[in-house]
Amino acid sequence: MFDELRKINEIPEPFEFYTARNLWTDEHTSQKMLEYHLDESIDASSRNIKFIKESVSWIVNYLDLYSGSKLIDFGCGPGLYTNRFAERGINVTGVDFSRRSLDYAKQIAAKSNLDVDYVHQNYFDFITEGKFDAITMIMCDYCALSPEQREIMLNKFRNLLKPHGKIVLDVYSLNYFNQKEEFATYELNHMDHFWSSEDYYCFINCFKYNPEKVTLDKYTVVETNGRKRVVYNWLQYFSVDSLKSEFEKNGLKIDKVYGDVAGNNYSSEPLEFAVVASKK
Repeated sequence: MFDELRKINEIPEPFEFYTARNLWTDEHTSQKMLEYHLDESIDASSRNIKFIKESVSWIVNYLDLYSGSKLIDFGCGPGLYTNRFAERGINVTGVDFSRRSLDYAKQIAAKSNLDVDYVHQNYFDFITEGKFDAITMIMCDYCALSPEQREIMLNKFRNLLKPHGKIVLDVYSLNYFNQKEEFATYELNHMDHFWSSEDYYCFINCFKYNPEKVTLDKYTVVETNGRKRVVYNWLQYFSVDSLKSEFEKNGLKIDKVYGDVAGNNYSSEPLEFAVVASKK
């Protein structure tokens, strides 16, 4: 028992393990994730519906997108943004590795006669000859990636952009990192059976990596049927300068900083912020 508890509380190296695929493709958990996405009243897996509508309108107007413009959304989930972009006549591609989320997105698109190219794939592996006027990665998805994964995506962004194309994404700020606290706890059937339909104990460890400005929420799930799994939820936090530096190293430049992807003004102490970027 002592050895098991020691393993539960072990602190890995930053981004040592990558379990996002397991989280989004597990049959039970992916259904729970979809339910959170579709709850229009909360900012959980997706932001509330009012904010999503405002974001779509701002991105379309700010980037001067029009019928026939090409946009690709990485981590599109159940199509809450992509289908709304398509309603405006934009030629939309959505990439995600959650089949359940994409099936929902396709169903909604079909009901509205929307022609959206939904691609079931890990976006690290996505390849196309097409070029895009706009690239989006929303809900701070960029922060869940390791430095090596972010470099892959920034190079992909640069190669996929048209000469005057733009990138819109949001990230968590250092102010948010400073508010985070380490803790360890456990709970029976954590988050109302989020992790399994079977009874389970979930051990939750939150670790902070101060030099790297990274946090880890580590979930160790032990079910009554003997199944045990560990899910690692990493988050990287940024200052405007650190994000600019990362983009510039990969041939991109940040043109403008906003408070969020709805175009609200950047404040001095935000929990998150958004950027519009382009090729250098």
